[in-house]
Amino acid sequence: MPGKNTIKTYVENGYYHIYNRGVEKRKIFMTGQDYGVFLGYLKEYLSLKDTDVLQKLLANPQINWREKDRALKALRLNNFFNEVDLLAYCLMPNHFHLLIRQNSAESINKFTQSLCTRYTIYVNKKYKRVGPLFQSVYKAVLVSTDEQVLQISKYIHKQSSCLNRKRLVTQPSSFPDYSNKRQTDWLKPQIILSYFSQSQPHVDYKKFVSEEQDLTMISKLSLD
Repeated sequence: MPGKNTIKTYVENGYYHIYNRGVEKRKIFMTGQDYGVFLGYLKEYLSLKDTDVLQKLLANPQINWREKDRALKALRLNNFFNEVDLLAYCLMPNHFHLLIRQNSAESINKFTQSLCTRYTIYVNKKYKRVGPLFQSVYKAVLVSTDEQVLQISKYIHKQSSCLNRKRLVTQPSSFPDYSNKRQTDWLKPQIILSYFSQSQPHVDYKKFVSEEQDLTMISKLSLD
């Protein structure tokens, strides 16, 4: 029998909870650098790629070979700007959560495969290991209602935020963007915040996340 949320339904403009964890539930993030690399990949995939600037760098005879090599790699790199909107995320030691809206039916499949494959290559090279990093193919579940979108964002932020009293260390997450402490260009918190008051959306959202959560509504949408 297929594992939970391994069979995926891809639709245009669909919202998805995407997650995956390490093989045998082992850590996938060992250091702060590992978290930073994963976030850096998200930034590269979701930010606007200015191909004209990169082409000019390659054509500039005054640019050294290292800069040209970086420009060439950037040109070849997959980019999902305007194809995938990242609404929320958190990175835990042995798994990650992403809440995403895709604009075309196959965007999240290409995006998540690129992200997981690239990160696996990085970890295997850094730690001199071989084989798969993740337990299986990524899990993706279609979030079908507005209320479920809100509840999944709450679930994701509760995993890592300081509002979780059982956790001594706050894990990297998008919660600072929702509490008006940070603005990340490649993140789209405004999609979620639009459901709250126009005058104090950050305050209202923080209160929403701090409240107890009824997991029955999202039991089929979350990590097993």
